[in-house]
Amino acid sequence: MTLKTNLLKGAAVAALMTSSSAAYAECGEVTITEMDWASSAVVTAVSAFLLQQGYGCDVQKIPSSTVTAITSITETGEPDILTEVWANSTPAYEGLLEEGKLIELADVLSDGGVEAWWIPAYLAESNPELTTWEGIIANPDLVGGKFHDCPSGWACDIINNNNLIAAGAEEAGIERFQHGSGETLQTSIAAAFDEEAPWFGYYWAPTAVLGKYPMVAVEVPAYDEEGHTCNGDPDCASPVFSAYPASKVVTAVANGFPDREPEAAALMANVSFTNEQMGEVLAWRLDNNASYDEAAVYFLTNYKDVWADWLDDAAKERLSALLD
Repeated sequence: MTLKTNLLKGAAVAALMTSSSAAYAECGEVTITEMDWASSAVVTAVSAFLLQQGYGCDVQKIPSSTVTAITSITETGEPDILTEVWANSTPAYEGLLEEGKLIELADVLSDGGVEAWWIPAYLAESNPELTTWEGIIANPDLVGGKFHDCPSGWACDIINNNNLIAAGAEEAGIERFQHGSGETLQTSIAAAFDEEAPWFGYYWAPTAVLGKYPMVAVEVPAYDEEGHTCNGDPDCASPVFSAYPASKVVTAVANGFPDREPEAAALMANVSFTNEQMGEVLAWRLDNNASYDEAAVYFLTNYKDVWADWLDDAAKERLSALLD
């Protein structure tokens, strides 16, 4: 409690917790996605603070999901900034780049992301056969007869559903259970560990969950590029059971944004977290029951040497009190 209380003191935190733009606004209105999972929400909170207080932007956070944000960009050209797009799991992404509707700025997770189907380590130890898909469909009761899936609107929603169809999960006695939010998916893992109960489902890294709870990836068929692309289409006629590829995780912006707000775009081209950094921040948030803004404050307080290099000289001057 003391650490959290100390972090919430000071003018910088007060600025972060409000939506008002800096008084010296030199940048105009900027819209940025606030995706509905933890790491992306932290990226957005950190970026919004730096855009407001370092560059004078009037920032509006847009609650969103991958599919919603991509659809909006396609149809309206907004929002300006898409944070943490898992490019390999978003089939429309490359087409939008080719059409010029999106511009890729940065690998926001510099190590890339990991997506897989998992079981708890304690389950793998007691029943090693469950570390393969063949072992799971031969023993569905040992995983509770359930696949814990991500919420509707996430890219993994469509991909997992097609993978499950291709794998014959329903016929094997595995029911798809789709969680209503990333928070409830996370909670289901914590609850399973509390009771050492069966759990089988989708998750990704970097996350506090995979940092805190030992999980083992289930072996499934190797990545099939053509099949994976089809699996990302809700109308895929012939789903193929395929592992996820190593994920490229990016920040992208709407066409025209770099010309309209070049300093803000230059900042976002520098915003990048290692998996270790993000995992540590997310684990702190989980352990302290903190909000995303509070997690952003934790990052800004403890990783000054990282984010200082993202700024131009004028922004460093404006944020000099925080950098001392």
